Amino acid sequence: MFSEKANTIFQDVIKTYKVLNTVDQPFKNKFDKNDDLIAHLLYRKSWIDTVQWAYEDIIRDPNIDPVAALKLKRMIDASNQDRTDTVEFIDSYFLEKYNDVDVKPNAKINSESPAWAIDRLSILALKIYHMHIETVREDASEAHKSACQIKLNVLLEQRTDLSTAIDDLLEDISSGDKYMKVYKQMKMYNDDELNPVLRGQK
Repeated sequence: MFSEKANTIFQDVIKTYKVLNTVDQPFKNKFDKNDDLIAHLLYRKSWIDTVQWAYEDIIRDPNIDPVAALKLKRMIDASNQDRTDTVEFIDSYFLEKYNDVDVKPNAKINSESPAWAIDRLSILALKIYHMHIETVREDASEAHKSACQIKLNVLLEQRTDLSTAIDDLLEDISSGDKYMKVYKQMKMYNDDELNPVLRGQK
């Protein structure tokens, strides 16, 4: 199933990142886009999310230097744009993959595209990884670890449900029972023609 492949890649990305565990480490995609384009995109997507998770931790340091915080905020903005672009590349992959499917007359559209559901699955992998760490932290109280175990169980159940939903959606699209219709995010805050603050500085 597709979700099994995605979850395996997401877990591998997190494990690989944590070897050096720094946002400054170089990125190397383990998958060649010419050999396995979707794996290449999934690996890239998960790496972006993993680095951004670290960014979000760092910027919440109450003692962070304001200048460093502003620089980091710009990096988070760029990461968010990269994340959105990669999600849209993933949807483009599925649009091409199912381009020749005969859509049934009574086919329905899903509330979100496959790639945005996959986006949530990637973030969920990070939540599961970090929540698991909290359940085994040696310096944490038993009450803390027990509370985090309950949360971890919910996250694991959520991953099972979301994985099933993604696999079902892709199956429905491939059989013509549902069809894809992708809306670009059209983010405005990075565009110097659409953001009035940026436009005013031109």
